This record gives sequence, C-alpha cells and structure tokens, in this order.
Amino acid sequence: MTTTGTVRYWAAAKAAAGTAEEPYAAGTLAEALDAARAAHAANPEFARVLMRCSFLVNGTAVGSRDHATVELSQGGTVEVLPPFAGG
Repeated sequence: MTTTGTVRYWAAAKAAAGTAEEPYAAGTLAEALDAARAAHAANPEFARVLMRCSFLVNGTAVGSRDHATVELSQGGTVEVLPPFAGG
C-alpha cells in the first residue's frame, strides 16, 4: 500500500539533496529511498551519501533491518541522518 509523508534530510544528505525535505509516496522505506535516488539521479553524490546514512522512521531507528520490511505510515516522517563527527 502506498502512503504519503515527508523525508527530512540532515547535514551532508541535505546538501546532496539540495533541499531539507521532500514528500514521499511509498509503502516501505526501500521504495521511498529508491524514489529519492531516482529523483536525484542527476547528482551521483546523493546516492553515495545515502549509502552511509542511518534512518529514523517516525522517530524509531531502523538499524540493520531490511529497508524493504520497514513499512511507512500515512503522514509519517523519514529522517535521513549521515554520520556525524563527535557523536
């Protein structure tokens, strides 16, 4: 099932995306990230940054879970967090 919500980019992810946030229309985190990669295909740095990021979905860390199994909710939020220096 496809839901809509917001993807928020932080630090290097924000710089690579060229925006702080954008909408998603996807059923899973994997689908949302695939759509984001496609939307930013003109900037290969975006895909490289995503490979190093961690993700929060509605405030919960995704961790090592398969992104295809992480379901998104209507009106939800995906936070894209690149590694931060200094913890």
